[in-house]
Amino acid sequence: MKTQELLRTLQARFEKNMQRHKGVAWAEVQARLESNPAALKSLGAMEETGGEPDVIGQDKKTGQVTFCDCAPESPTGRRSLCYDREALDARKENKPQDSALGMAAAMGIELLTEEQYRELQKLGKFDAKTSSWIDTPPDVRSLGGALFGDYRYGKVFVYHNGAQSYYAARGFRGLLRV
Repeated sequence: MKTQELLRTLQARFEKNMQRHKGVAWAEVQARLESNPAALKSLGAMEETGGEPDVIGQDKKTGQVTFCDCAPESPTGRRSLCYDREALDARKENKPQDSALGMAAAMGIELLTEEQYRELQKLGKFDAKTSSWIDTPPDVRSLGGALFGDYRYGKVFVYHNGAQSYYAARGFRGLLRV
């Protein structure tokens, strides 16, 4: 996606969803983006994989803007992934194409923490039919597990699964600070 087309897409989404970023001006966001080619590349990858990135916050002291995948369901181009490289390498057969952490790193984004995932859910209903891997604490990961979240029955749930598992309805949401 070309830079100007991406900026138009992001601006339209920004203006359509002002409740996600009260008090943030598009002109400030655009200026930060235009001076950061790496961020534009990451946002382009988020958009191309179905994430529908949008601004969800701004640091009042630094002006840093936070983008997050705001697609209603886990991004379609980032599903059927195990959690990390270790889990991918541990699979002997039926390996997925990549891992959530590996794909996120290649895109230049981070997985959401449990706290960030719960905060995102305050901005809308996300993952009502899918689920998303979230950043897993080392103590859980060291035991072979990984965390994922979803929204069911009017509540946000965080669960665990083996890190090597993958499902067609589980992907990951990314976060980018610009």
